[in-house]
Amino acid sequence: TTRHHEFAAYKANRPETPEAFVRQMPYIRQFLEGMRIPALYLPGEEADDVLGSMALHAAAQGYDVTLVTGDKDLLQLVGERVTVRDPVKDRRSGPAEVREKFGVSPERVPDFLALMGDSVDNIPGVPGVGEKTARELLARFGSLDAVLERAAEIPRVKLREALRAHADRARLSRRLAEIRT
Repeated sequence: TTRHHEFAAYKANRPETPEAFVRQMPYIRQFLEGMRIPALYLPGEEADDVLGSMALHAAAQGYDVTLVTGDKDLLQLVGERVTVRDPVKDRRSGPAEVREKFGVSPERVPDFLALMGDSVDNIPGVPGVGEKTARELLARFGSLDAVLERAAEIPRVKLREALRAHADRARLSRRLAEIRT
């Protein structure tokens, strides 16, 4: 995908797709086709990006959209007309639930993940920055760009130096975490 071209280690921690699932894919596609359920595949693009593009387009057309997934990355798409429903946890997330979970608004979820990293997708983040620190930095400065621009104002020397030394890595991490629509 485009993310792998940008960062070869993207999703490197994930196990290989089970062979049984790979063998089932043609049958799944055939089933969807037979049921006249549209399926969209774009070579080189991740499903999250396709899903995000479609969700925001539908919302802009006035539709209420529910994304059914446990993938936290898609919480960045949540808005007035877009919610995420996690079928495993039986939980629906709107803007308030995203703020409660991450301490930031949905559009800042990529900044949050860029600061703390994401081991599931192998997004590096900034060394030494965890969930609590990422939350605090974004609450104080508002965005990743502002955090990096105003790093000199951070009193904790190790944190300030980590942000300065790894600013490019943080920006890369945001690009990896951001749903491309």
